[in-house]
Amino acid sequence: MKIYKVTDPEFVNYGRIIEGYEEEKKQIADTLRDKTPIPEGTAYVAEEKALQELPAADKITNSLFGGSPMQFGWCNGHNTKLNCLEYHRSSEINLGATDFILLLAKREEIVDYKIDSSKVKAFLVPKGVMVEVYATALHYAPCQASKDSGFQVLVGLPKGTNVGKPDFTPANQEDKLITATNKWLLAHAESSEAKDGAWIGITGENIDIAADI
Repeated sequence: MKIYKVTDPEFVNYGRIIEGYEEEKKQIADTLRDKTPIPEGTAYVAEEKALQELPAADKITNSLFGGSPMQFGWCNGHNTKLNCLEYHRSSEINLGATDFILLLAKREEIVDYKIDSSKVKAFLVPKGVMVEVYATALHYAPCQASKDSGFQVLVGLPKGTNVGKPDFTPANQEDKLITATNKWLLAHAESSEAKDGAWIGITGENIDIAADI
């Protein structure tokens, strides 16, 4: 699989690089590196106290989310597979203490609540580079950038995202994709999420970039 860089023109349809805030980026990356683990698998924490209390968190919230409440969490570990794609009604902010790879597709490529994995593109994000992943971009857990490395990645989202699940009766098919607050999920049949009952919405190969890194 070809791995693009976030500096390549192909990325503009999925997100953007956030310029400036160099001191804040360093503060966040250093905290990720020093205060969060790199598990064997993949782990996600929606809100990390060590990140949330940083002066950088306040400054970035005021800028990137226009002052709306924001949560600073992380997704860390080891991963080379697609497994799932999700989307939110909002952008997501990512920044790594390590290099990492995002597997991305576009919401408009979903047909009848399914998408073929051939639509997915891979993008390398260098450590210390902050990106906004647009609400129209399908994404999921990051992948490691080399065989011997893990990843430590900031996940910045509107407060409450991925925390709990709304309790209501689905009125349409999209409602059935909701697996957490502000989270709509498409799973590949081979994924653990599908085995747990998530909507099987990814057809084709369950991409594994292990041979490409």
